[in-house]
Amino acid sequence: MTELSTTDTAAHRSPTGEDVVPTLAEFEQALVTVSAVVQPTPIESSRFLGDLLGAPVYLKCENLQRTGSYKIRGAYNRLVQLTDEEKARGVVAASAGNHAQGVAFAARELGIQSTIFMPVGVPLPKLQATRDYGARVILRGHTVSEPLEAAAQFAEETGAVLIPPFDHHDVIVGQGTLGLEIYRERPDVETVVVPIGGGGLISGIAAAIKQRAAEDGRTVRVIGVQAANAAAYPPSLTAGEPLNVPIQPTIADGIAVSRPGTRNFAIIERLVDEVVTVSDDETAKALVVLLERAKLVVEPAGAVAVAAILEGRVASSGPTVAVLSGGNIDPLLMQRVVSHGLAAAARYLTIRVPLPDRPGQLARIAELVASVNANVVEVLHTRRAPGMQINDVVLEFSVETRGPEHRELVVETLRGAGYEPRVID
Repeated sequence: MTELSTTDTAAHRSPTGEDVVPTLAEFEQALVTVSAVVQPTPIESSRFLGDLLGAPVYLKCENLQRTGSYKIRGAYNRLVQLTDEEKARGVVAASAGNHAQGVAFAARELGIQSTIFMPVGVPLPKLQATRDYGARVILRGHTVSEPLEAAAQFAEETGAVLIPPFDHHDVIVGQGTLGLEIYRERPDVETVVVPIGGGGLISGIAAAIKQRAAEDGRTVRVIGVQAANAAAYPPSLTAGEPLNVPIQPTIADGIAVSRPGTRNFAIIERLVDEVVTVSDDETAKALVVLLERAKLVVEPAGAVAVAAILEGRVASSGPTVAVLSGGNIDPLLMQRVVSHGLAAAARYLTIRVPLPDRPGQLARIAELVASVNANVVEVLHTRRAPGMQINDVVLEFSVETRGPEHRELVVETLRGAGYEPRVID
C-alpha cells in the first residue's frame, strides 16, 4: 500500500467519485475543536512488550479517555459541524456501548438532545453511563443490527440527525486526531498498531499520521488488528471492495462489525499497510498482561493490538505504538475473561481425577499438588458422575500454575503417584 504525501490527499475516491481522504489541515483543526472535551491521553512505555518485539513499545492509553474510549473524538467533531437547525432537531445513534457514550457526552456538552438505541442485553454499566450523560435510551432487539435499524427509522420519522459510528467524514477526522497526538508525543514512531471494527479509528489515524510524517520526510507503518471471529477487512481487501462477512460470537464485541465502512475501506485499502487477526484466547491473554504488567484496565476490543504483538503478528524494528482504544468492560465479563486468559496462558488448570472412596485420598492429592508448588483454588468432590463405579468418587479441582512447564509437572506428578488425571479445557 502506498504512502500518502501532503500533495495527493484527495487522490483516492469513493465509488461515487467523492474525495474521501481528509486533509492534514482538517485533522489539525479537529484537534483544536475536540480539545474542548478530549483529554490528551498518556503514552506509557512497555518494557515487557518491547523485549518480545525487539523494539521499543508504547501504549497509547485511550482507555483513560473521557467516556472510556476514543469514540468521543469523532462524535464531538461530528456534532460540532451541525447547523443550529439540525441541533434543534436532536441526534440519534445506535450502539452497544462506546459510540453511545461518546454521542451522549458530546450532545450534553453542546446542549443537544440525544436518543440512543441499544440492544436489550447491553451490560448495565454501559447502559447506565449512557443515561448518566443525559441521553434518552431505548432498548431494542438483541443484536447491534436491530438498534441500527430502529435508529434509522427514528431519524426518518422525527428528523433527528443520525450519527454513524465510523462511516462519516467528520467522524473519521475526529478519530484521526489520535494519530496527531501519537506523532506529537512520539515523533520517532515507526509503527502504529490499531484495533479495527468498521474502520473509523484506523482510517483516521492512518490518514493523519502519514500526512504529518510526510512533512518531516518520514514514513510510518500502520497495522490493523481484527478479532478472528469478526474479521471483515481481510477478505474485503482481497476482493477489492467491502464485503458482508458473517460474524461469530467474540469477547471483542466493540469491534464486531460485519461490513467495512465504505469511506473507511477506501482509505484503509490505500493507507493501511497490513491487517492481521487474533483469537479470543489471544485477546484474553493480552488483557491479563495489561492488568499485570501495565496495571491498565482495557476492554477486549481495546486489547487486540497488544494481542497481535504478543502473538508475533507485528514486525517492527523501531518505536511501536499500540493503541488501547477503550476501557469500558463489564466487571462480570472482566472476571470471566481474566479466568479465560489465565487458562489460555497455562496459568490456570482444572483436573478431574477418579479416586477410591476411602479416607485420606483428598489429603493425598493436596499433598502432591503442594509438593510442586501449585496452589489449589477450587475443589469439587462427588460420588455422582456418569460412568463411576459404586465405590469410586471423582475429584475435580483447579490450581494456579506458572506456565506450560509447571502445568505439565502437576499432571505428571499425579500420574507418577498412580492416579489418572484428566485435564478439563
